[in-house]
Formats: sequence, structure tokens, C-alpha cells
Amino acid sequence: MTQPLEPTLELFPNPAARYFAATRPAFLSASLMSCLIGLAIAWHGGLAFDIPLALVTLLFALLAHAGVNVLNDYYDALNGTDAQNTERIFPFTGGSRFIQNGVLSLTQTRNFGFALMAGVIAAGLWLMARTDAQLMYVGLAGLFIGWAYSAPPFKLVGRGLGELCVTAGILSITVGADFVQRKGFDAAPFIAGLSYALLTANLLYINQFPDRAADTSAGKLHWVARLDVSKARWGYVLIVVLAYSWLVVSVLAGWLPALSLLALLAVPLSIKAARELLRHAAQPQRLAGAIKLTIAAMMAHGALLSLALIFSEGNT
Repeated sequence: MTQPLEPTLELFPNPAARYFAATRPAFLSASLMSCLIGLAIAWHGGLAFDIPLALVTLLFALLAHAGVNVLNDYYDALNGTDAQNTERIFPFTGGSRFIQNGVLSLTQTRNFGFALMAGVIAAGLWLMARTDAQLMYVGLAGLFIGWAYSAPPFKLVGRGLGELCVTAGILSITVGADFVQRKGFDAAPFIAGLSYALLTANLLYINQFPDRAADTSAGKLHWVARLDVSKARWGYVLIVVLAYSWLVVSVLAGWLPALSLLALLAVPLSIKAARELLRHAAQPQRLAGAIKLTIAAMMAHGALLSLALIFSEGNT
């Protein structure tokens, strides 16, 4: 199976297709799934389900993730990490390559990223007007996390806070999706969404191994860059254990329905990915399979958990 071609102007002669592809649409599925979990927990709670609000919530989540992706490309171009990344595994690591390959300029990328964020604000205001003003707190938290993840002066990913940012950002989508239906805050979406959020953070974690040398040179000191590779690889295992343990504890405590344990069917995928990482952590070009398995585990877990919540008896 051949590696996908990196973007070029020749591949994207249509400006609309060019800008759409710059959002890295395949990766937006992570936010789509987190939104579906939030909607599923709302459905499970027996709330009066508003389909139009659910659809706008999905748009809100996808716009936010797209904006974060584009702005991350912009700020990584400014700090030079993507330009000097020779060990990248496209399309998973090393950025979208739209700036580096001359498909979009720095200015175009920056303006597009902030335009997407403006769309997020508009969608958020529409949702607030039809639900509750407290939704603003979720939106502001999500926007700040998405921007500060790579933007100066915060550059949170370079301070070892990237995994925490991803976990919190994904959780904010799940909480927001539930909030829109519930018209208020509840512990349920936090509990239901945490295991999926952790598995999503693990995608960031494993992606940092191919990017390690470039990120270190650019001063982007996440934990994979700070630790020796032989130690850093165990961080992936730790996150996997935390994610699935949280799911089991939540079921045993009665916070989630027993059917939620179906999401443990994703465990073999995570184990296989962990084995691949433990074996090839020092050979980043051999991690494509482990990255794909990490994505598969994350999406399978989220889909099974959502279905379990939808088809279990509600807690009304």
C-alpha cells in the first residue's frame, strides 16, 4: 500500500477543494465521534432530543477542530518544526504540508484559520441563544485550548501539556453536545467521554515519535521529546491503561450502563498498537501501522460506547 501524496498546487487546482483539504478533514472524525458520544449520553438520559440543535452542534465541533488544525499548521510553520521534519509519516505527522509545499501561504493559512474560528463563534452564539448562556464557558474553554495549544506565548504542547489539551478539548465537545440537549451541565458527559478523550490524546502521543527530532530542534518539548525514547514509549501504555480502566470503573460504579463494556472490544487494537510502538519507538518510519491501529482503536471505542449508550435503558 503506497503512502498518500503530499499536497501540491497541481493536486488542488480548485481553491475551494484546496482550502477544504487544508483542514485535514479525515482527522475531523475525532471531534465528530466525541460529539456523537455527547449526544448519545443525552439520549441515554431520556432528554427531549432536538435534532436541529444536534446538527448545529456537529457543525460547531467540526468547525472548531478544522480551525485548530489550520492554526496549528500556521504556528508550526512559524516555529519551523514542520519545515525541518524529515522523519514525518504523511498524512499522520509533520503537519498538512500545505505551507511547506507552497499550496497556501502563511498569510492565507492564518486568515483561513481565524475565519474558521469566527464561524465557530457564530455557531456558538446561535446555540447559546437557543439553550443557555452558560454554554459560553464550554465554547471559550475549547477555543482557548485550541489556540493556546500551539500559539505563542502559551505553546502548551511544547510545555508537555499537549495530551492534557487534547483530552480537555475532546471532552469539551462531548460536554457541549450534551449541554445543548440538556440545557445545563451534568457529570454524565465527563464520565462517558473521558475514556475516548484519553485514547484520542494517545494519537497525539504516538504521532510525536516520528516528529521527535524536528520538534526538539524547534524547542517543542513535549514528553516524547523530553524523555529518552526507551522511557517515552511507556507513556502510550499508561494512557491506554488509564482509558480502559476508567471505562471499567465507571460501569462498576454504576455511572455508565453495563452495555458500555462493549467498548472494550477496542482493547486488542490498542494492545497491538502498543506492541508495535514498544518494538519500533526508535525507528519512527516503522510506526505507520501503530498509528493506524491507534486511530482504529479510538474510533471503535467511541462508536461502540455511543451505541451502548443509545441502546441501554435511560437513567431518567
